Amino acid sequence: MSGVSRHDLIVIGAGIVGAACAEAAVAAGLRVAVVESGAIGGGASAAAMGHLVAMDGDPHELALCVYSLRLWRRWASWPESEHQRCGTLWVAREDAEMEGVAARVETLAAMGVRAEALDARGVQALEPALAAGMKGGMRVADDAVVYPPRVAWRLIEAARGAGAQLFAGRAECLVDGGVRLADGRELRGPVLVATGVAVPELLPELPMRARKGQLVITERHPPLLRHQLIEMGYAAAAHGADAASVSFNVQPRPNGQLLIGSSREYDATGTDISLPLLRRMLQRAIAFVPALREARALRSWCGFRPATADGLPYLGPVPGRRDVWVAAGHEGLGITAAPGSARLVIDALLGRAPALPLAPYLPERAMRGNA
Repeated sequence: MSGVSRHDLIVIGAGIVGAACAEAAVAAGLRVAVVESGAIGGGASAAAMGHLVAMDGDPHELALCVYSLRLWRRWASWPESEHQRCGTLWVAREDAEMEGVAARVETLAAMGVRAEALDARGVQALEPALAAGMKGGMRVADDAVVYPPRVAWRLIEAARGAGAQLFAGRAECLVDGGVRLADGRELRGPVLVATGVAVPELLPELPMRARKGQLVITERHPPLLRHQLIEMGYAAAAHGADAASVSFNVQPRPNGQLLIGSSREYDATGTDISLPLLRRMLQRAIAFVPALREARALRSWCGFRPATADGLPYLGPVPGRRDVWVAAGHEGLGITAAPGSARLVIDALLGRAPALPLAPYLPERAMRGNA
């Protein structure tokens, strides 16, 4: 099958980031094509925990999160999102982890994010199931959980309803002025690559590492937790360079299930579950919440986070290529950052002033060896 069609923008990838870009582009009046070789929202979006979190490990990361969380308010009203504002309780097991809490609260407050420091008694009062001996923590009340694949589906449906075309198939290569699909069809127009870990297949000049993660979900459980619980050391693990690491992260789902994470592995390409790493992950979770020992696991799965070297996504035009843009590399923040990333890229593509300076996210930094 062959043929040529012309579009104002061709979005490659229909995970939640690509779907957000397509919806934003259609809303701006562009004639949009979306190319997806698998299920809509079926890759990293489907494997994710789906937390909306104001992550403050890096100022540019936090700025993108805060901007995106404001935009999430519209999506949160959709039934498909299964939005639940459970808040995040960051938990410290060691005294040393409490030393930076006041500064984190201040940093979040300066960005308009509600946060409060808690002592040991305050943490235990909010979550009695926590193990004894916790030193305290921090509560971010407005963090939430959602169901990402359905949000991606809703975004694509909205884009299609406004005139976007969906092309089922694999983008084989970029060509001058567009993209060629594996079945021979050619789409002409500016291209936006939003394929996560697969970005180097089309843009080999942009380094991207797949960071495998494993999760476990339990059967429905009598109420145990009110908040998403994350250990204070999570951000350090997320940005660390260890080949394999685990950190405590447990999330109550709206249907009564508990989602348990998380692990991180570089250079693990298979979709099989690593039982030793899974055991480490569950042991860490039980150390924080002993009652999890009695929860019955329903299933486990893995996904692949697209990671850049500096932890920030690539957002913007690709140097050396005409009319080629990228939105990818969010690691574990693609769900949170999808609407803000889409708005920043589409505004820049249209020549509008983005709401945030694009410089920290521009892919040109990869050419300088910084990402």
